[in-house]
Formats: sequence, C-alpha cells, structure tokens
Amino acid sequence: MNRSTTRVTAKPFLLVPLLACGLFASAQAAELDLRLMQTTDLHMHAMNYDYYRDTEVDDFGLARTATLIRDARAEARNSLLFDNGDLIQGNPMGDYMARAKGLSYGDVHPMFKAMNLLQYDAANVGNHEFNYGLEFLLKSLSGANFPYVLSNVYAVDGDDDPSNDRQYIQPYVMLERRLMDSEGQWHDLKVGVIGFTPPQIMSWDKGNLEGRVTVRGIVETAEALVPKMREEGADLVIAIAHSGIATSHPDGLRENATAELAQVDGIDAIMFGHAHSVFPSEAYEDFPGADLENGTLHGVPAVMPGFWGSHLGIIDLTLSGEDGNWQVSGSQVENRAIYRREGRENIPVVGSQQDIIDAVSSEHAGTIEWVGQAVGSITSPINSFFALVQDDPSIQIVNNAQTWYGKQLIEGTEYGELPVLSAGAPFKAGGRGGPDYYTNLPAGEIAIRNVADLYIYPNTARLVKLNGAQVREWLERSAVQFNTIDPASTEQQALVSETHPSYNFDVIDGVSYLIDVTQPPRYSDKGELLDENAHRIVDLSFNGSPIDAEQEFVVVTNNYRAGGGGGFPALDGSTIIVEAPQTNRQALVDYILASGELDPQADNNWGFAPINGEVQVVFDTSPTASDASNAQRFDYLEMLDSGFARYRIPMGE
Repeated sequence: MNRSTTRVTAKPFLLVPLLACGLFASAQAAELDLRLMQTTDLHMHAMNYDYYRDTEVDDFGLARTATLIRDARAEARNSLLFDNGDLIQGNPMGDYMARAKGLSYGDVHPMFKAMNLLQYDAANVGNHEFNYGLEFLLKSLSGANFPYVLSNVYAVDGDDDPSNDRQYIQPYVMLERRLMDSEGQWHDLKVGVIGFTPPQIMSWDKGNLEGRVTVRGIVETAEALVPKMREEGADLVIAIAHSGIATSHPDGLRENATAELAQVDGIDAIMFGHAHSVFPSEAYEDFPGADLENGTLHGVPAVMPGFWGSHLGIIDLTLSGEDGNWQVSGSQVENRAIYRREGRENIPVVGSQQDIIDAVSSEHAGTIEWVGQAVGSITSPINSFFALVQDDPSIQIVNNAQTWYGKQLIEGTEYGELPVLSAGAPFKAGGRGGPDYYTNLPAGEIAIRNVADLYIYPNTARLVKLNGAQVREWLERSAVQFNTIDPASTEQQALVSETHPSYNFDVIDGVSYLIDVTQPPRYSDKGELLDENAHRIVDLSFNGSPIDAEQEFVVVTNNYRAGGGGGFPALDGSTIIVEAPQTNRQALVDYILASGELDPQADNNWGFAPINGEVQVVFDTSPTASDASNAQRFDYLEMLDSGFARYRIPMGE
C-alpha cells in the first residue's frame, strides 16, 4: 500500500454522522481526506493548573489542548477524535474524585464533562485507569458520550475454557460515518477502532484485578481480531494502543509492543501512547522501522502526542477507491504543541477554552480546597533538587512513614520479628518534567497538597520478604540510574542517565551502602542482567555489619514495584507477604498526623564510592536549587538553554 507524504489540503469541517444525512453515496471512484486526532496520557489534567504549586501553567492541560482540537477540526473536511487512556488518574483532582468526593452511577466525571464538549468519537483504556478499582472505572466510563474499547482484557468467567472468554469492555467498535470527498459527494464508511492496554496491569494492580479479569498479549490479540473486523466490513482499521515502542522486551507479555503491532496485517493507522513521549521525533531517529519524515512505523502512519495534553497528535489520511473498497493512498503525521520553548521559558501557543474551564470548575475548586487541608508541620525544608545524587529528605520522609506503617502491619504476625526496610524513589526530580518539576517545601505547616507532592502516585503499600542477597540485587538494579564514569577522564561527565526514569531509582532505608559509578551497570534499564561480574553496590551493611546474604528482611514498597514494575530482581509478585489496605500516600498522611511535627533530615545511609583524580562529574537540576541549604556541597557551573542549572559533584569525598 503506497503511503505518500503529500500534505492534506485544509478544508472546512463537514464530518456528520451516518444517519444524519439523507444523501445517496456515490459509487464512483473517489478520493477522501480524513483527519485523525488523538490525545493521550492526560492524567486528569483537565485544567492548565498545577495543584502542587497552586498556580496556572502554560505547558499542560486539556483546556489548552481543546483549542488545538477545535482549530484542527475546523481545518478538515472530515475528522475523528480519540483519546488513548491514562485519563482518570495522575494529579490531585483524580484522587479527590476517587478518594474524597466519590462518584455514583449517573454522575459525570469531570474529565468526561470536558471531553463530551469536545465530541470525542472513541477512546481506549490505559493502565492507570485500573488504579482506583474496576467499580470506579465503570462508574467513570458511564459518563462518556462516546464508546470505549479495550480488546486484551477479559472478564473471568470461572469455567477454565479460554475459547468462550469475553472482553471486560467491548474490544472494538465500528464507527459508521458519512464522509465527503473532494468532489462534494458523500460516502458511507465503517471505521473500525480497536484498543489495547499493557498486560502488566495484572501485576501493577493485582489487588484490584486478580480473580476478576485476565489479560492477553497486544500483538496476539490484534492478530486474532483485526481480520474479524475486516470480515465485519471495516473499511479502515485504527489501532489505539496504550503502549510505547521498544527494541527489546523482558520475558513475558510485551508492555511496549506498538512497533510489533504495526506489523499486523490490516491496520491502517496507529494512535499510541503510554511512554509520555512524542512520535515522530528525534528521540526515535535510530529506532528500527521508524520513518520520522513520513511519520510511520513499518510503513503504517503512527503518532504519539506527549502527555498531560502537551500535544495534539494528527494523522491526515488520503483514502482512494470506491464504496466498499477503500485504500490508504497517502498520509501525513504531525504533533501540535500547546507551547513552545524559548530559552528557559515556556511560551503558550494557544489559550484555554472557557467552556472546558466552566465544565470542571466545581471539581477544580473542590480539589484546591481539599489539597489545602493541613495535616502537620515540618521544622526544616524538604526539596528534591539533589534527590538523585545524595540521600534526600523528600525520600527520607516517605521511607520513614513506610517503615512506621510496615511495622504496624506485621506486629504480632509470623513476620513480626523480622527487620523492616523501606524503599522509596524520587518521583519529582526534573527529567522529562522539566526544570520546575521538583518538590520544594518550606519549613512550616504541611498540607495534603504537599503530601501529594511528595508521593504523586495513588499506589497501595506492599510488603515483600527478601533475603540480604535479594536486597543487594534490588539496589544493583536501582543503580542503573547512573552513567558509567571514567575516572581517568578530565572532561565533564554527566552522572545521571537521561533515559532512566527517576521513579525506578529506589533508595532502600534501613541498610547502608555506597554506589561505585566507575563500574558498569549489572542490569539494563529493563531489568535484564547485563554482566554477572559487575557490581556497583559496595560496603552494603545492616546494623553496622556486612549484610548477611541469607538474613530475611521485610521491605515496604508499593504495588507497582512489588508486582514487577520496572523489572527488578525477585519482585514479580511472588515475594509479597502483605497487601496493605492503605495507599502509600495515605500512610504518609497518617504518619504526619501521628507525629504532628517532623524534622525530615536525611540519614545519609547511602552515597557514592570515592573517585580519585580530577574527574569532573556533573548533574543538572533546577535553577532554584541554588537557594537550598542542601546545595552547599555542590559547585554551581552554569545555566543551560534547557532551563536546568548544572552543578559539579565532588566525588573524592
């Protein structure tokens, strides 16, 4: 199938439903233009508002993306709009709706109040939709004025016969649309839309899903259902995949399978997400099968539009043929951003749509009030500016709370005499979030807003039982966060890997250790063993003595990590001993309430092994970090065009 890159000519929007027009369709050969638009990974960012900082922002929010949607729709003769999931979870409004305000059948979730105004045509379910449980998910989806699809999640029927299993949500939908061709003639088309989500939901949300649903692989599901969609008369098949792309896959069902999905016969276009990235872009210039100029994966037009409403993904298709026999003869792919970067500033490209703001105003106000409720106070500031390069109070307070909570959970049980460790990670530590994406709390009163800032995910607490050797391997996997430093070089060397997400850098409290970054990593950032002789973790000790490889520990973590998220050794769900009823964030709230006043100083239980010589190791963080007390041991070097500030890290101490 020839897919040229001729730009689709802008035309007035004339898309109407099939039954809304009584004209007879032309049976002659014709050419149709169809614009496909996508949002993905909105994560409850209906508003361009940062609830943690209590301020409006310019670089995210569906209220801003809505302007792009309406402009793009007005340009096109025919168009369809889709969302790709990870919608109802991700910021304090999501928690407010699920944990505080609640939702009943008949209520319309604020995200759907906004999306209904934008007249979405269909949507897919992402992995984070399951974070609040299936009942809340179904209540939420019931408020959508458009169909949802999800093909690879099946309801458990208890009969041990997979041949009669049925999907929990309809696997695909046939959108019957009447489109106008370039000559002004109308044509009836069936547009098949199929959705997919990562199979790893069964690990990540095991407590919500086990015994109620099962999953199958993305590619195998597509191979079974796409031909069926064609048999049912689909003129066009669009795959909405909440799945990224990857060159390698850990054992088991593939999480990031979109590149393989593009090779399934019968799919005409792919709208994908999950990776919080933009495709096509330079980030994928070396990816096998990716044509960035034409915006295709293995020849199939494909788009991934960032996250939090930062971009609108657009695929313009040219369809040639006649009724019942249409072929994609041309395509053009682009992402439109709601802002542009000028130096260190985010400059808005579009404004917000007032009707979207008005639609969610009640829930927005409720969220602001809810997150402002005080729960305690801190006697010293907490920030995450240097959380990736030294022991840090923003992780310390979480680990303290988890240890406190974990000890309560095992008291009086068979595990009650085991030592309790805690694993926490820096969630807000710059990276893809930009130079403002850090926790920065002054001493004084601390509110729910601040707790959500310290622990941004609605994970539930999990306790795992491991031995000392397994704790060491956990830390080795975490140490992938760092690049390998050449001790003989005098050139600047970046310490932190730009590709490794900070939420996979776990600090384990209750043991002491050093990280030798002159050694190669033992694991890949997918958790694959790279070099069995490589060891970055040195001087690992417990209670002042070298750790005993056979000694048993209870480690408090979250459902994502304990269930296999991030690909950590010995963390596949099999080592879980307690599935706690509370979220990690609620445990933190309860700890602060019980303490009243806290001094969250880091206990410095980890650091870097010294490097001799004139090595220049650098680290990029927020320009605001210069005012923080924990910046004193670092040497400021320069401001970068990216908006980050660069510091030198002393490694010889």
